[in-house]
Amino acid sequence: MPDSTPSSTPSTTDPSAPTVPAVPSAPGAVSAPAAPSAPAAPRRLGTWARRRPRRGLLAALVAAGAVVGLLPGAPATATTGLTPHDPVAEYLAGWDVRRVADGVTVYSGTVGDPTSGSWTVTVLGAAGGDGAGTALRLRGRAEAERLAERVRQAGAAPRVERVDWPGAAVGEGEEGAYGWRVRVGSAAGQAEAAALAAPLRAAGLTTAVEWTGADAEPGSGGADLWVTVIDPDAFTGEITADPGAAVAGRETVAAIAARRDALLAVNAGYFVMEERDGIPGAAAGIAVYDGRVQQAATDGRVALVLDGDGLRPRLAELSTELTVTAPRVGPREGHGAAGHGATGDGATREVDGVNRRPGLVRNCGGVGGDAPTESPRHDVTCTDADEIVAYTPELGADTPAGEGVEVLLDARSRVTGFRAPGGPVPAGGRVLRGIGEGADWLNRYARVGDPLRIRERVVDERGRPLALDAADDVVGGGPRLVENGRAAIDFAADGLVHPDNSDFAYTWGIKRHSRQLVGVDAAGRVLLVTADGRRPGVSDGLGLAEAAELLVDLGAEQAMNLDGGGSVTLAVDGEVVNAPSDAAGPRAVGDALLVLPGR
Repeated sequence: MPDSTPSSTPSTTDPSAPTVPAVPSAPGAVSAPAAPSAPAAPRRLGTWARRRPRRGLLAALVAAGAVVGLLPGAPATATTGLTPHDPVAEYLAGWDVRRVADGVTVYSGTVGDPTSGSWTVTVLGAAGGDGAGTALRLRGRAEAERLAERVRQAGAAPRVERVDWPGAAVGEGEEGAYGWRVRVGSAAGQAEAAALAAPLRAAGLTTAVEWTGADAEPGSGGADLWVTVIDPDAFTGEITADPGAAVAGRETVAAIAARRDALLAVNAGYFVMEERDGIPGAAAGIAVYDGRVQQAATDGRVALVLDGDGLRPRLAELSTELTVTAPRVGPREGHGAAGHGATGDGATREVDGVNRRPGLVRNCGGVGGDAPTESPRHDVTCTDADEIVAYTPELGADTPAGEGVEVLLDARSRVTGFRAPGGPVPAGGRVLRGIGEGADWLNRYARVGDPLRIRERVVDERGRPLALDAADDVVGGGPRLVENGRAAIDFAADGLVHPDNSDFAYTWGIKRHSRQLVGVDAAGRVLLVTADGRRPGVSDGLGLAEAAELLVDLGAEQAMNLDGGGSVTLAVDGEVVNAPSDAAGPRAVGDALLVLPGR
């Protein structure tokens, strides 16, 4: 999941690297590659090298039907999924090409110039009560000017820079100036910039040394990209979501892919990383695998719906409706959890979640009185002291220990017993865990031998239920990037505008990071875009607005953002071909999107 700080220092680029495309000419835009006047030298991108003809030559070859000549070892009848004069062909002309299967092609290239940034010192705050004391990258103009004056008093020459909302932002108030930042100096190296920061810190100023290539400003920075094009009319396999060995726990994308002999795999939805936020590895947003709901929706946030073979995916803002209903029976002694008489009167109660720790809602967007909000709020864990959470056998681990009570259900949803929280989920059955008022409800209405009817519905933004069957998958993400062929990002509705952290939408969404994107174009082709980032001088990644404009350039009609940052991984034929940004290597994730061969 993206954070706001690059994790790498700059490195020297290969002098044999080809000329890179022109830097975007407007904020939030990613330009199509420009044509140099001479053939580009070979370049290794990822783990394979391919011939790189001069810019514009590949487009002509595509139009002439000769693109297969750029695919070493490919049969003469192979297809890349491109058609003459389409946006994909035009944008990806001259990029490296790898055919994975008929109808599945990976293109790799670079946009912008990753070496064109510099190191600078961002002043975050100062001691004092004038509004400049709070550590922020962006602030109002008046506060920024006061902070700049403190910098001048420290003997440095500040610059106050305006940062605008990107043009793709469509939420209420998301236009014009986002805020102003205060910066000092420009240096070729990180150590040199750190030296500029030392006297500022000595003067009581809080600083951060930052790489300007991550700012998503025109004229600075760039990114290595991989664009996977899947043509449903030519590919005979499937696209599916897979949580790995279990819903709980984490695995690398390559490990999940290897278990299923996937042709290609990328990371998928957001997930819980730390125990303080829930069950590590469980999805932080809606998750449906093989037709079974394994995590409730982050209410109203966009999700990728994979029906059947997954080759015609669609995007929808989803909500989950989960309830438990007790039977209508009279009082009977000795069957309640506390051994007292209970009456099942057909009472119905909301089920707050699935396969998560009760009381903790990662990314918020829950139901039933969560604090501080029931709306999405990305990278925030909301709380609720009164919940019922359901657990499925696919959890693959014991339910979390702690307060409350657990009710065990068999395959017919009949109550087989009660226990203190923490234990296995019965094979074919479920566990209901209650805390606070939720525990009171279970103690009152659940009785051994009687059924508790659990109702699950996943509904879209129009209130229409999804008719899920055993072949369907759903993975969450956000925000939506493209709708009806237009870049459109509602930062606030997607939970990226935080009332208590005015920097969040800027550091997480506007600035560049590693990104994993998915879209569908007018021809029904699936576009998976993998952007490396957080590697100053090598690859900065994409801002969300840049990601949206890139997908529009590629012809996407609908597109969304998946998990990013250190999670971003592309594995082809069992090999990781991008450069994940975590220092430890490819990150273990919650789930993956797999491209599986036909059977």
